[in-house]
Amino acid sequence: MTRFITESEVEEVALQILQELGYEIIFGPEIAPAPEGTRPERETYSDVVLVGRLKKAIRKINPNLSYEIIDSAVKKVLQHGSQKLVEDNFSFHRMLVEGIDIEYRAKSGGIRGEKVWLFDFENPENNEFLAVNQFTIIEDNNNRRPDIILFVNGLPLVVIELKNPAIEKATLKAAFDQHQTYMAQIPSLFRFSEILVINDGNNTSAGTISSGLSRFSPWKTINGKMFGPPKKSFLEVLIKGIFEKKTLLDLVRHFVVFENEKTGLVKKLAGYHQYNATNNALEATIKASRERGDKRGGVVWHTQGSGKSLTMVFYTGKLVLNPEMENPTIVVLTDRNDLDDQLFDTFSACNEILRQKPVQVKNRKHLRELLKVASGGIVFTTIQKFLPEQKGDSFPLLSKRRNIVVIADEAHRSQYDFIDGFARHLRDALPNASFIGFTGTPIEKSDKSTRAVFGKDVDVYDVNQSVEDGATVRIYYESRLAKLDLKPEERPKIDPEFEEVTEGEEFNYKERLKSKWARMEKIVGSSK
Repeated sequence: MTRFITESEVEEVALQILQELGYEIIFGPEIAPAPEGTRPERETYSDVVLVGRLKKAIRKINPNLSYEIIDSAVKKVLQHGSQKLVEDNFSFHRMLVEGIDIEYRAKSGGIRGEKVWLFDFENPENNEFLAVNQFTIIEDNNNRRPDIILFVNGLPLVVIELKNPAIEKATLKAAFDQHQTYMAQIPSLFRFSEILVINDGNNTSAGTISSGLSRFSPWKTINGKMFGPPKKSFLEVLIKGIFEKKTLLDLVRHFVVFENEKTGLVKKLAGYHQYNATNNALEATIKASRERGDKRGGVVWHTQGSGKSLTMVFYTGKLVLNPEMENPTIVVLTDRNDLDDQLFDTFSACNEILRQKPVQVKNRKHLRELLKVASGGIVFTTIQKFLPEQKGDSFPLLSKRRNIVVIADEAHRSQYDFIDGFARHLRDALPNASFIGFTGTPIEKSDKSTRAVFGKDVDVYDVNQSVEDGATVRIYYESRLAKLDLKPEERPKIDPEFEEVTEGEEFNYKERLKSKWARMEKIVGSSK
């Protein structure tokens, strides 16, 4: 593994990698305000946005807009909407991903509106990527100089903090604490920050302005392939894995969510496993839903505690925007009311990334109303609501559209039973829908019915990898022998009661049941 000697060497290596990715590299003092800067791009040291570059980029991306509209959009970008940093950051993030609506008075005298885009998400090369080191910022008499700031179209999206590995106190925590100091002393920079990076010379992790240290995570893939020491340093893998131009724009647009928690508004960035799973699942779903597709989107197996629910959110958010899906309808399926409520709450908290509000089904009638629409919608329901009104009947046809995607949570469960059970009625209702399964436990090789419905694994993140990444904690088991006994007075009651509950069953079947339930531990594990 590469061992860096000084902080400046770490910085130089990072800049070199960024240059390989196509970033323009600039030494901060060169673009400092006059007279210090040799080619100034800022009026004062409190300016954190390179306004000239921002205006130029907006004109390039929105060629038909007037200078007046562009100036109005830039003013909105620079305005602080809240005294709370995370809320202010949320407002800016929405401008990035949703565009800025500007009203103006037309020549006819009426009021018209235009959408102004800050980024060209479809064509990464139509944006400007800049890496600046030693960028001095002075705010409220606090003079600070972050190691590296990444600008996209003049906006400071990424702040990278590096530490000297030769110093004993150079840890990830020290880099994290430095970010906390910066946020307290030069908060205007972090209003625009999408990603924060910390490095101690060896280890490198990424998070957001609201992430605690434990929520900063390593990034271990480049273009979906695992890398790490000794072939590549963690710093190189993270920079190439996250800050490749297309990937960075993809992360900003589809893989950042804000959720209200007890501590307030929290900003979350997808981990590498969530990012890769989403894109793999999306590709499989699009293929499955095509005219000649087999309607099997595959299975995403991500171990419990690794953020599976948020992965489902990221997947759904990106799916609904995909032009090939033509405004799909998403059905999120569970087999228990409590799971349905939990997932619905998670999705509802992230409705901005979904670009719509999800709806939870109340009853069978409500289900039919929601699924008879021409397009769109994110519908939450339990599998039991696909039961026909009368036993033995088929569930009525609701839609023949192919752009309906059913997301089954814990896809391995036997309750789904696509042959004779509830899910067969779902197939009757939505015969051309595609199915994708998400599960926190591995699907056994012998489980052929689940594979028949969902297809092969499209992404796997097992417990060993999750523990190694720090996403979940290791579980230890202690073997114990529990002493079991049955009261003597209860024993004579067993056989008569068994005969009563199995009355009418065939003799061979009754004998198999006797054999199964004869062991004491089987009885103890029963709910009755």
